[in-house]
Parts: sequence; structure tokens; C-alpha cells
Amino acid sequence: MTTKFISRSEEFLLLAVLYLGEGAYGVAIRQQLKKMTGQTWAFGAIFVMLSRLEKKGFFTSHLADPTPQRGGKSKRIYHLTPEGREELMKVKKIQKTAWEKATASSLLK
Repeated sequence: MTTKFISRSEEFLLLAVLYLGEGAYGVAIRQQLKKMTGQTWAFGAIFVMLSRLEKKGFFTSHLADPTPQRGGKSKRIYHLTPEGREELMKVKKIQKTAWEKATASSLLK
């Protein structure tokens, strides 16, 4: 059996939604990703990953009430699920172990 890991980009996306909490919607997520990585992320790439990760059960989403500031358009708010949190913790543990072993083997000394 092979294990499929989330990508680094997906990890950053999960972390951004975790950080933003109830304020996790498209524009805010993109801004948080830029703060975290120093890179500008394309909206299309973000929404593709959000959709894929939601299908995997790592997010849920709902439409918020329309606001006058957005011309009556609703924001889609994303929430990290317990499965999403579990996936983040799994990746963190695996990366920590891998870095410790690489450092111990003198590759980075």
C-alpha cells in the first residue's frame, strides 16, 4: 500500500485556513498565503486546491450572507475539518522526523 501525501502548496493552504479561522475566504486566504510564503498565488490555483481538498474532506464551506461592500455577492467561507487538522499534524510529524534524520546523517552540517 502506498501513502499519498498532500503537496507543500496544499499544506500551506490548510495552514492559511487554520490561521484565518472564521475569516477564511478567497481573498483573505490569498493574502495569508502571500504573508506566509512571500509569493503571489493565483486565485485559480487556490480555488482548484480548495475544491480538491474539500472533496477529500479536509475542508467544509458555506456561503456567507451577501454584503453591500461586495455588491450583494456572498463570500464562500472555508473551515478546516478534524480530518484536515489530522492531515496537518501527520505531515508535520513526518517532516520533523525526516529533517532530524537528514541532519543527523551530516548531510546538512
